Amino acid sequence: RPVLLTGILGFSATFFAFAILAGLGLAGYITGGLLFVLLLLARMLGGVFASATLPTAQAYIADVTGRDTRTSGMAILGAAFGLGVIFGPALGAALSHFSLLTPVYFSAGIALLNALFVYLKLPEPKTHKLGEVKFLLRIFDERIWPILAVGFAVNLSSISMEQTVAFYFQDQLHLSDVATAQTVGVALVIYGLVAVFVQGFLVRKYKWSAMTLLAAGVPISLLGFLVFIFAHTFATLTLALVLQGLGQGLALPGVLGALSLAVEESEQGAVAGINGSVSAFGRFLGPLIGTGLYELHRNLPYMISAALLLAVFFAIRSPRLRMATHTT
Repeated sequence: RPVLLTGILGFSATFFAFAILAGLGLAGYITGGLLFVLLLLARMLGGVFASATLPTAQAYIADVTGRDTRTSGMAILGAAFGLGVIFGPALGAALSHFSLLTPVYFSAGIALLNALFVYLKLPEPKTHKLGEVKFLLRIFDERIWPILAVGFAVNLSSISMEQTVAFYFQDQLHLSDVATAQTVGVALVIYGLVAVFVQGFLVRKYKWSAMTLLAAGVPISLLGFLVFIFAHTFATLTLALVLQGLGQGLALPGVLGALSLAVEESEQGAVAGINGSVSAFGRFLGPLIGTGLYELHRNLPYMISAALLLAVFFAIRSPRLRMATHTT
């Protein structure tokens, strides 16, 4: 709880700082390189604080759920994150009609209210046990590294797709810039709603095991990439996104659940932090790899992602990964 509060309050403070600095820049009080450095510093600090929230929330879910409901609990967290991804851009676009900085001030204010809610309404989990830490959990711990590798591959392919899909819609459908923004916006909302529905309803209702989610989600996402390669209409491109939303909605909670179940209760925060770092590395590499491949050929990011997920599909059938997820 203190870590969560620190992350949220730090995020709010850095967003307020970014908005104030940007306002001073628009007014001409700060210009040039100094303005850029200050804005960059504000965003870097914001990233440091924001990176504390999701892993801590995952550890909190691990503390308040039993091992039989752990994976469905992680799915609810993923659904909440997905709702933010869906409604955040739309809300930001609506608020930008007032001014360019209104969305930034609004985000900082929402974070402040969020921190107040955590302080007043979110108790420290009663089931939390510090336990005796025998050794520092490391990324190449044999219990978690196969699951981390699967999660990294799934995340990398997803981010690569998200960074290039607007260009792909435009090139495949021969759209103008304005039409592209409108068309892709509709398709991405559908994609997000499917992922939220899967994580927030299906996974929670049927309580599938982590291994089942991975075994179903990875091939569905793979199929989505194959549809992308041969899609030339809005319907088929949107179908590819729907398959991606379905596959990601199944696979990602499977990764989180498997990681949580693979370690001791006293290691939940550590494994969530390591997974957060690995996921962030995927988000860093995804745009670079995706756009670089797209520049070579528009189908290449989806072909490489399909090949990557095919390798993951065979990996999740291996005895090593099944042993890592045997607790599910």
